[in-house]
Amino acid sequence: MEVLKVLHQLAVIIWIGGMFFAFMVLRPVVSQQLKSPQTLIFWRAVFGSFFHWVWLSITIILASGLHMVTEMGGFGKLPFNVYLMAALGVMMMLIFLYVFFTAYRKFKRFVAAKEWQHASIVLVQIRVLIGLNLVIGLVTVAIAILET
Repeated sequence: MEVLKVLHQLAVIIWIGGMFFAFMVLRPVVSQQLKSPQTLIFWRAVFGSFFHWVWLSITIILASGLHMVTEMGGFGKLPFNVYLMAALGVMMMLIFLYVFFTAYRKFKRFVAAKEWQHASIVLVQIRVLIGLNLVIGLVTVAIAILET
């Protein structure tokens, strides 16, 4: 079970750390250094790369989490903090699914068509949702830390 915990935590770190870096470090620098079309093209490439890591992280989080739940006796025998972390994790995954399958697809389509204004609007939506996921992720990590 220790290996599963490590894989689970590493996947969480990759996902939340990537969001933190993108939101708090990369975004402000990019907005200062690049003009609108270049910024939008840049973010399309960044999301294309980062979202592969998010998919891998989600896969590992789900697989390891479900396996650990099974080893703990199933869903009926979990401490409250585990239910809370699982609920927040599922919420994050649902937000990501919306970002990936709806907002990001629109964003890519608008950037490809050079519809910069529409792409900018969708980029703001993606930024807000990633910011929300970042907050939820940090709260989830805090719950994990406080309950150990």
